[in-house]
Amino acid sequence: MTTIAQPSVQSLLIEMCFGAQVLSTGTSFVCLSSKGPVLLTNWHNVSGRHPQTKKPLSATAAIPDSIRIVHNRAGQLGHWLLKTEALYSNGCPLWIEHPTLGDNADFVALPLTDLVDVELYPYDLLGGPTIAIQPAEPISVVGFPFGLQAGGSLAVWATGFVASEPQIDFNDLPLFLVDCRTRPGQSGSAVISHRNGGAVSMEDGSTAIFTGPVTKFRGIYSGRINDQSDLGLVWKTSAIAHLVESI
Repeated sequence: MTTIAQPSVQSLLIEMCFGAQVLSTGTSFVCLSSKGPVLLTNWHNVSGRHPQTKKPLSATAAIPDSIRIVHNRAGQLGHWLLKTEALYSNGCPLWIEHPTLGDNADFVALPLTDLVDVELYPYDLLGGPTIAIQPAEPISVVGFPFGLQAGGSLAVWATGFVASEPQIDFNDLPLFLVDCRTRPGQSGSAVISHRNGGAVSMEDGSTAIFTGPVTKFRGIYSGRINDQSDLGLVWKTSAIAHLVESI
């Protein structure tokens, strides 16, 4: 019997489109808000603009007006279907930004409107085992580098290490660094601590024994600090939870 790790299906491939033209690919995942399910991804994915300079990312200067999502098909694990969500209504963005950071935070929530025949596998942002997170602990970025899908539309796992003190904000923003070889298309990926069972170090310094895989959500991947470095930016769980709770 084949066993598929749940994070492999929780990350969803997305295509940012202007009309029928695909401008770029990226990664997303689903969380549940009080108003219904929302898609989490990077601000720069949906806006089509650089998160700092705000200049268009596409060489054509086109800005996406819709997003295509490769969803899991209801009741058929291992099968997928394509859904399209508009990004604007009467010229106004449909995505929701962080309530205090706004577009200075490179992540957004997009309410999902078309879920016919879709199976959702949402992340529990604040739940899960309290696996230790500290510098040099393994951490995984689960997404779609260059739009690559690993069998059907299963996500690709890039695993590296926590590279900064996760309890300390990087650049005075709710960010921490990871040392992980990531590539374009992984922006918007869920970042997780994943252990395949056995002895696992916990946040309180203890060691717990698990008989199967355990996962703890850590944040959303936002890209490398520059093109020459494997250091990447992760927006923390607390900031994402603040956004989702504000909806």
